[in-house]
Amino acid sequence: MKTIPLKYVREDAAVGNADSSEDAKESTGMLKRLVADLRDQLVALSPGAEKLRRADLLLQLGRALVRLEQYPDAWVAAREAFDLYLAEQAWEGAAQACDVLFLSEQPQSLAALGQGIWLAVTYPVDPELSVALLQRVVEETPPEADGAAVAAITAVYLVDLRAREPQREQLVIFANQLLATVARRHSGVDGQQDFDRWIEAMELNDPALFLPRLRNVVDVLVQDDWWFDREALQAALPVD
Repeated sequence: MKTIPLKYVREDAAVGNADSSEDAKESTGMLKRLVADLRDQLVALSPGAEKLRRADLLLQLGRALVRLEQYPDAWVAAREAFDLYLAEQAWEGAAQACDVLFLSEQPQSLAALGQGIWLAVTYPVDPELSVALLQRVVEETPPEADGAAVAAITAVYLVDLRAREPQREQLVIFANQLLATVARRHSGVDGQQDFDRWIEAMELNDPALFLPRLRNVVDVLVQDDWWFDREALQAALPVD
């Protein structure tokens, strides 16, 4: 089967690193040119331009600035993008903006991650984006904490529920590997029987049990710094 490149999750942290200082210089130069071009496009937008067009440009700008490690500027761009997406109820764009805000390493970055996860679980956004945001929790959580297990099993659950080909098989493998890694570092799990016992002991075999615990993880990340009314958004969801 042909492998489809994943856009959000990092299968190998080394992938994408420059092979030499010359490659790094070229990559930096390209990013700087991209930033300049995006800023020119934003300036050229008419006052009545479509809000989502502006949001998309700001999101691209934020991602480029993160790669250049210009974190405060990346935050400003992504935060404006988030507000525009939210106003237009473009949930996937808002969740992407939250990812950039998290990567911007600012005081409110953990709050941004929590809100991105809430949006990515609540709405049927790209399941790979949901997995990527949940992977951030795994990376930020101490090995002995249960929050990583809750995030990883939610990733498995969302992939099973929402992923479609051509990305489904890759995401299933990735999410299950993420969960297995969490099990090993959390409890030294080795082997299928140990894994099955761990899943049962941790109550990770029932969404009715682990999804409420994910809400607790999100609340810890966000604290009281919510940028939207969760209750109002939940009330507007269609009833199945």
